[in-house]
Amino acid sequence: MKFVIITGLSGAGRSQALKRFEDTGYFCVDNMPPKLIPEFARICMSNQSIDKAAEVVDMRMGQMFEDIFPAIQCLKEMDVELDILYLDASDEVLVRRFKETRRRHPLSPDGTIMSGIYKEREKLKNIKDIASNIVDTSTYTIKKLGETIDRMYSDSGDNGIKITVTTFGYKRGIPIDADMVFDMRFLPNPFYEKSLRDHTGREKEVKDYVLSFPRARVFLDKINELVNYVAPYYVEQDKKQLVIAIGCTGGVHRSVVIAEEMYRELKEQGHNVTLEHRDIGYGY
Repeated sequence: MKFVIITGLSGAGRSQALKRFEDTGYFCVDNMPPKLIPEFARICMSNQSIDKAAEVVDMRMGQMFEDIFPAIQCLKEMDVELDILYLDASDEVLVRRFKETRRRHPLSPDGTIMSGIYKEREKLKNIKDIASNIVDTSTYTIKKLGETIDRMYSDSGDNGIKITVTTFGYKRGIPIDADMVFDMRFLPNPFYEKSLRDHTGREKEVKDYVLSFPRARVFLDKINELVNYVAPYYVEQDKKQLVIAIGCTGGVHRSVVIAEEMYRELKEQGHNVTLEHRDIGYGY
């Protein structure tokens, strides 16, 4: 199991980094006492659905922070691929960030920001020395920090974007989280075929009927071309998820057939894609 400890200076971007790890599929925890980290890792390892985890550890926990070093040693003795990410920034940038957010420094709640930064640098020196990766975020935007984390820690082969194909029925409304919406009501409706009415688009009879119309295949070719064209540009704009909604009247027949075919084709092309049928359980 991959396990990343995120640490570094207050104001250097630890919270934003943790959010990015979560978006990348890591099971994330913020500021758990270090003594509990080995047990947390064991719990994750016993869960087959968790293969990578990340935790922020920093000076907010005060004296307990010193327990991080025995915890790290314990993790190294376990079957864990351990990585320590240390986020740094210049004093000038850190002061500006604290002033912009009007926050007090955790190590100098009643003193100057600079005195807190100085104390924190001293206390974090030892863990910085053993860090696997040190990232200076002084000139970083949130977007650039995310891109850096993706480059260093993302192991996906999905062009950097997760695609969800979902079906729906117009009678129950368009999914509010859809990025692209396509209407399948231009296809003949199996509902009006008595032998198909009580079946769904998951079944061969309905699938064969819908795909027997050349316009269905033409649409699939065009939407496949469109998705492959726009996916890299979504990634370029720092978008990590694309929700494609395929609708028909009830969300039972035509949309299901097309979505099932889309899912199969995108999967074969190496995309990270999931499939959901929102309204199929309601019936027509």
